[in-house]
Amino acid sequence: MKPIFLSMLLWVCCQQSYAQQACPVIPLPAQSSRANGDMILNDEVVIAAKDNSLRPLADYLSKELERRFNISHGDKGKSSGKATVITLERSKTGGNPDAYTLRMNKAGAVIAATRPEGIFNGISTLLQLAETTVPTGTSRHVACWNITDAPRYAWRGFMLDESRFFFGKEKVKSILDWMAFFKLNRFHWHLTDAPGWRLEIKKYPLLTTVGGIGNHHDPKAPAAFYTQDDIREIVAYAKERFIEVVPEIDMPGHASAANRAYPAFDGGGTEKYPSFTFNPGKEGTYPYLADILKETASLFPSGMIHLGGDEVSFGNKAWDTDTGVISLMKAKGFVNRKQVEDYFFQRMADTVFSLHNKVMAWDEIATASLPANKTIVCWWRQEKPENLKMALDKGYSVVICPRLPFYFDFVQDSAHKIGRRWKVGEYNNLKTVYDFSVASLPAVSGHEKQVLGVQACLWSETISNPKRLDFLLFPRITAFAEAAWTQPASRNFDQYIERLKPQMELFEQAHLYYYDYFAPSRHVETGKPTDQKSFID
Repeated sequence: MKPIFLSMLLWVCCQQSYAQQACPVIPLPAQSSRANGDMILNDEVVIAAKDNSLRPLADYLSKELERRFNISHGDKGKSSGKATVITLERSKTGGNPDAYTLRMNKAGAVIAATRPEGIFNGISTLLQLAETTVPTGTSRHVACWNITDAPRYAWRGFMLDESRFFFGKEKVKSILDWMAFFKLNRFHWHLTDAPGWRLEIKKYPLLTTVGGIGNHHDPKAPAAFYTQDDIREIVAYAKERFIEVVPEIDMPGHASAANRAYPAFDGGGTEKYPSFTFNPGKEGTYPYLADILKETASLFPSGMIHLGGDEVSFGNKAWDTDTGVISLMKAKGFVNRKQVEDYFFQRMADTVFSLHNKVMAWDEIATASLPANKTIVCWWRQEKPENLKMALDKGYSVVICPRLPFYFDFVQDSAHKIGRRWKVGEYNNLKTVYDFSVASLPAVSGHEKQVLGVQACLWSETISNPKRLDFLLFPRITAFAEAAWTQPASRNFDQYIERLKPQMELFEQAHLYYYDYFAPSRHVETGKPTDQKSFID
């Protein structure tokens, strides 16, 4: 027994040593080592940008130091010789635009990268090191680290559904702040769906004044939407944090809100999903939607528009009796509704291409024939690996966002009653989010270069207030961020949990209504139960 006992003791000691030495940042950096001493952050800190193109990043860091720590530092470009100096500089080598190095000592820190987004990631790491440090009076003594870092994936995304519940500008900005803190860089914004239309389109004002009325829980809720000025403000806010905003204008299904506003383009639905589709058999539908997409493209410079394309079968039965659709099918030789759907989608994709944008859509559109170099498929149906295979075999780029484990409307604790489960025992707890690996998907083998990255999605059927949003998002956003950034071989859930503890304190300080992994009763589950069978993703 003695050798076994000694082995166990050695393992425990190693684990404790690792916990003491592990860089406390989430996501875990690729390489990190503890350096000697602490760096002092106080009002004497100086931020020096070695390149004029990095001045906006120096300004961002300055604002964050003041916002987070009430540090109003001195001259950004000059040092007294005694002050802590944070230097931002470009490095000459390195191919990954998100990669960076952080070198710290008692005198200060140097963040270097070939691209500004890499510098930004280094700033996020430095801020997180400072945030997880207990202040001493008006100063923070930040442990020094040497870090060389780069992400697993270029696309580290989060999708928010605001059709079913409208959160508003300030909450969205807060989410963008947390995304930047954890190095997520794609914000997929689900702005239109059956419950409500949330994007101002000047040529069709009824889309918001009429289509913006209601939400998933209250069909008579006052119209809520973003003006085009709001959109520009949020997009600029995201850009400062190196986050691209991708709008989703869902079609040809999930169109009920738009059809309430402009019924002339209604393609019908079912009793359960009335007015669910745009009408693919009416020629006027296409220029109408093209006008909407033109205004959308002018507001979002990301160079891509998500067209939805999912779950059309929920409400396209009415096409069977629509004279326009019947004529279209005869003219084109179509024999089923899926062919009509693909035809519609290809026409609208052509509009997006003409606007110099790529098309994104959910995995149902893998059946369509689209240019591989302009198409991105979001694979969400984990029970349909054949759709992922089809998309990859056609040469499409893909973003991996399966319901299991990346849909955050699923419950995260076995005791929770509000929210989704796939089936008994299958839900999305912290560990399933953290442990997910794209390499576990057989279809990806040989197509690794087509995988842009991964994305978490939060649908709002069970959300009726911002507290519920917080409860579903935090802390799972941290587990997802590490799954998106850190190589699988470097991930260790037990060690991640240790690094999560100080992050929970930050959630508390930010007055978030988060799920406490360590004390589940701290914040009780909140929200309105919804018939799970009625959920539309």
